Amino acid sequence: MPYVFKDLKKKATSLPKTARPTHSSGKTFAELQKDCLCQRILFEDCDFPANVSSLFYSEKPNIPFEWKRPGEIVKYPEFIVGGASRTDICQGDLGDCWLLAAIASLTLNENALFRVVSPDQTFDNRYAGIFHFQFWQHNEWLDIVIDDRLPTFKNRLVFLHSMELNEFWSALLEKAYAKLNGSYEALKGGSAIEAMEDFTGGVAEVYKIKKAPANFFDIISKALERGSMLGCSIDIISSTESEAKTPEGLIKGHAYSITGLNEVKYRGQKVQLIRIRNPWGQVEWNGPWSDDAPEWRAIDPSEQKRLCQSALEDGEFWMTFEDFSEYFDKVEICNLTPDALDDNTKRKWEVTVHEGSWVRGSTAGGCRNFLETFWTNPQIKLNLKGQDDGQTNECTFIAALMQKNRRKLRKVGADLLTIGYCIYQCPGKKEQLDKDFFRYNASKARSDTFVNLREISQRFKLPPGEYMVIPSTYDPHQEADFCLRIFSENKAEIQEMDGEVNIDLPEPPKPTQPQEENEEEKYFRNLFQQIAGEDMEVNAEELQYILNSVLQRTKNIKFKKISILSCRSIISLMDSSGNGKLEFDEFKNFWNKLRNWIGIFLHFDTDKSGSMSSYELRNALKAAGFHLNNLLLQLVVLRYADAKYQVEFDDFLNCLIRLENACLVFKTLDRSSSERIHLNQIEFIALAMNI
Repeated sequence: MPYVFKDLKKKATSLPKTARPTHSSGKTFAELQKDCLCQRILFEDCDFPANVSSLFYSEKPNIPFEWKRPGEIVKYPEFIVGGASRTDICQGDLGDCWLLAAIASLTLNENALFRVVSPDQTFDNRYAGIFHFQFWQHNEWLDIVIDDRLPTFKNRLVFLHSMELNEFWSALLEKAYAKLNGSYEALKGGSAIEAMEDFTGGVAEVYKIKKAPANFFDIISKALERGSMLGCSIDIISSTESEAKTPEGLIKGHAYSITGLNEVKYRGQKVQLIRIRNPWGQVEWNGPWSDDAPEWRAIDPSEQKRLCQSALEDGEFWMTFEDFSEYFDKVEICNLTPDALDDNTKRKWEVTVHEGSWVRGSTAGGCRNFLETFWTNPQIKLNLKGQDDGQTNECTFIAALMQKNRRKLRKVGADLLTIGYCIYQCPGKKEQLDKDFFRYNASKARSDTFVNLREISQRFKLPPGEYMVIPSTYDPHQEADFCLRIFSENKAEIQEMDGEVNIDLPEPPKPTQPQEENEEEKYFRNLFQQIAGEDMEVNAEELQYILNSVLQRTKNIKFKKISILSCRSIISLMDSSGNGKLEFDEFKNFWNKLRNWIGIFLHFDTDKSGSMSSYELRNALKAAGFHLNNLLLQLVVLRYADAKYQVEFDDFLNCLIRLENACLVFKTLDRSSSERIHLNQIEFIALAMNI
């Protein structure tokens, strides 16, 4: 008889209702299940096939895997047997103890568990070989559909499995999480807090036990009472210590889950105890208060029952909080509601989220050590409005910076980047902060360190006001998408200072009469007349000859050769008569522009190398009258910068010609001055070809 969750309707209705379907067919779990039932077939997931590609990306299986459905492994499979509990999780031949520790913690909170593990799944008459699980990823919930073909060897599950051989919810959950991250191999190595966040969308805190606050026992106690998920581990000095067993029965570099906390009276004294679980389902602490320790003989059997104390080899054990603090090094807490982070507040925190990107050459500026590029990082303005209740002039908030999809991208060689952030006070600033601001102003707060974790988070207290959060990688030129979450006790606002698009081009000068021309203008008139002839007009080929002749004499810039395509763009830009040629006055106006652009280029070529950094291009374009936002700057850099993020003069020239041409064409089409134009397909193609 399949297990049925108690109070199913009550539990289900209390859950968030929105999770985005992710299957490539575009169909939801219910639609896919219905299709299979109608066709009387078992679901096969084309997005995560039952082959080696779903298992590994960098190695070959060392045993012959065979993919089997639960009904092929046992006679009467069940989704859950007798309730989902932490003892349902036993590690297999995959180094994902961090994930198993998080699942064990998940089982301690039914609401959180039912959010991830949909409670209406069984192997009864609605069985169609399809299951689904929901995970939080970067500010949204995703519904992950899988088939139930699982990797086996000699008819036993190779990876995560339950102590009950006919129970499969935990193995299917692991498969769904592997699909979310690209493969089973992608789950090797990690932090329990990562999976805890993916199971809850919660707020993470990490404590170094040796530096924990004096009320650390109370912090853990309250976290457990509020359904928070907790993990702990012992640090390793080198990889050789990974999963090494200590004389006390503890495993180094291994992710444990914290499942309980309590106090007992022992020989007239109160003893603080903490319950830990090894996701292996075996190998336990052998010191005081371990399963068969003599201390339990002095404890009343009813008290032992209250503590769920047993001498089973199930991977779970009690130890004193004092011993825990001595032998373990780190505790990770994922609070399901942000108010669990602060014992002094009874309110939920306000949550604001910003999603952005570091793009090499434009917004991947690296940390403050790289001042020349640091200022080009995304700048997120934080407005702290209200001070904490009962506090004097302080706002408490948590800043959590997460880099996206790095585990999924492992198969293409993408490791976790080293990330961090700085926070600067900037009252009244309405635009992006420039390099000089960071040169002369110190940060008011920052993450403790730059570290290669998926997410770093930290609590701060600052006076109400306006601040700028600068998230960055440690080194410049490193690309990634990121998510910045701000949890504040009172309402706060965040906004990316992306830069407003504003084009400020000077009006062309009035034509100069021949008798008023200076010596340079007379020189150009003679040169122009020699090339153009009596009509005093040049076409693209003739313009190319003139410009190359002049520019090749210009010092201090690297110049190859202006192309015929660029000359046609110049004519398109300057030709007021529309005959496809330039008259002398039109050429002279362009030359004045060109002289200005050469001056700008030389000014921002700070090292006089003949090229400018793509990061300086932002200021160079602004000096030329083009105020662009990050998106447009990224497109410009992608098109005109070289592999070393340098822009030579001819690329700078082509960029300015193209930008000004685009602006003038748009202005011509924007007849109502509404900063919007409406184009049909032919008009759009004509516009694109013209630019």
